[in-house]
Amino acid sequence: MSSSTSINANGVSEPFAAESVPLEAFSQGERFGSSFRHLSNFAGGDHVGVALEELAPGKESNPSHYHMLEEEHAYILEGALTLRLGARAYVMKAGDYVCFPAGQKVGHSLFNHTNEPCRYLIIGERDPNDVIVYPDSGRVSVRLTGEGYRKAATMDYWEGIDTTAAGTATPAAHPQE
Repeated sequence: MSSSTSINANGVSEPFAAESVPLEAFSQGERFGSSFRHLSNFAGGDHVGVALEELAPGKESNPSHYHMLEEEHAYILEGALTLRLGARAYVMKAGDYVCFPAGQKVGHSLFNHTNEPCRYLIIGERDPNDVIVYPDSGRVSVRLTGEGYRKAATMDYWEGIDTTAAGTATPAAHPQE
């Protein structure tokens, strides 16, 4: 087993201590940021994502969002945080669990309202075709193309399409034989 994966020389994923997985971190401005260990990546998994995350006091995990094709789960291991679920807020503590079913059109985000770090597991599918909607900003992310759009920039199905009778163009004459 190498230090970057739990897969041995025979291609078998072996058990490992979560703390042996490299710690990664991100932050965006003063509001957002967390540290995490991608357990499933380390183990060679690619269908289900499992991350051990830590949210520092006063930080939010990500902008409120929901997934059209992916289901997510959160299980609190240590500490407490506030789950923002649409217009409601729920305090979650160690031992609490929540599921965000695919297509549930209610944004969710995690915010650490305490003075202590909060550790939790995030488990979710990895659908390359997922569409993620961010209700607060109006952003729609299309994972397949790696692009994001404003939800307000919607179009009717036939908008921009010429709906006049087909075949109005004159076909080229065929030479006589």
